[in-house]
Amino acid sequence: MSTAREQPIFSTRAHVFQIDPATKRNWIPAGKHALTVSYFYDATRNVYRIISLGGAKAIINSTVTPNMTFTKTSQKFGQWADSRANTVYGLGFASEQHLTQFAEKFQEVKEAARLAREKSQDGGELTSPALGLTTHQVPPSPLVSANGPGDEKLFRSQSADAPGPTERERLKKMLSEGSVGEVQWEAEFFALQDSNNKLAGALREANAAAAQWRQQLEAQRAEAERLRQRVAELEAQAAAEPPVVSEKEGPGQSLEQLEALVQTKDQEIQTLKSQTGGPREAPDNAEREETQQKVQDLETRNAELEHQLRATERSLEEARVERERARAEVGRAAQLLDVRLFELSELREGLARLAEGTP
Repeated sequence: MSTAREQPIFSTRAHVFQIDPATKRNWIPAGKHALTVSYFYDATRNVYRIISLGGAKAIINSTVTPNMTFTKTSQKFGQWADSRANTVYGLGFASEQHLTQFAEKFQEVKEAARLAREKSQDGGELTSPALGLTTHQVPPSPLVSANGPGDEKLFRSQSADAPGPTERERLKKMLSEGSVGEVQWEAEFFALQDSNNKLAGALREANAAAAQWRQQLEAQRAEAERLRQRVAELEAQAAAEPPVVSEKEGPGQSLEQLEALVQTKDQEIQTLKSQTGGPREAPDNAEREETQQKVQDLETRNAELEHQLRATERSLEEARVERERARAEVGRAAQLLDVRLFELSELREGLARLAEGTP
């Protein structure tokens, strides 16, 4: 069947959910991102439908009937039950305004569907109730025509559902509200899990940084020890230098000759000291001072690295404490979720017994 006769009368974007068919309690998201949800009107069959496509697959294909009810379960979340599809659809909007607009349009389409049913039952002429709706004109989505033959079966016109008892509608509403509560708890649980994963990643990075700082500190300590040994060797070498010894006096020399020889030798000693002793000591002193300066710089660098290591260790401890706190919060949230699920299970059993006892 061609979809050319169907035209969108309202479109919005929302996160789409469907009730879990196995448990009838949990919500199953249709995707990670928001999808386009549109109201379509088929002028040929006088039928209104809510359609949302995920690629070439119809995520929502719900024919609006007069006995359907759209329920706002929170400021940004709403849902309705489709007995034909045997499921419950949920929509999460970006703002309360979008939810209100969708709910108002749902009421308008529902009223138009009721009028169309009455006219068809009275045998009157089928007119287009969509003409009286406040429409939001949007270009027809090319994805609508991408439905395969399997999806077209969902578009077949069916007779309108007969309205059920008021008591059953009330029970369905209570069950739906309970399911939304579970979705909120699950969302909080997933948020805590994501926070825990981020904290674990930060802790791993801090551990890697601490290991790197420890390696650098060990290398600096080894360099400082080597320079200390070098300074000790230079000091020992300077202390072991032999003094300059004068020549022995010759026998039979006179006192004047001896005094002159002593003066000569003193001058030679001074000359030798200025030529040999001074230049030898000067490089040693300069090298020793340079080495001592390097040692001081390394000790200062070591002190800085130790300070950074202590800061990193403090950060690690804070990260561990934060991780433990997040784990405790996740545990508490999981316990609360279990309690909530148990209460909802008891409520479902009670409602099921009540529904079975209802004539």
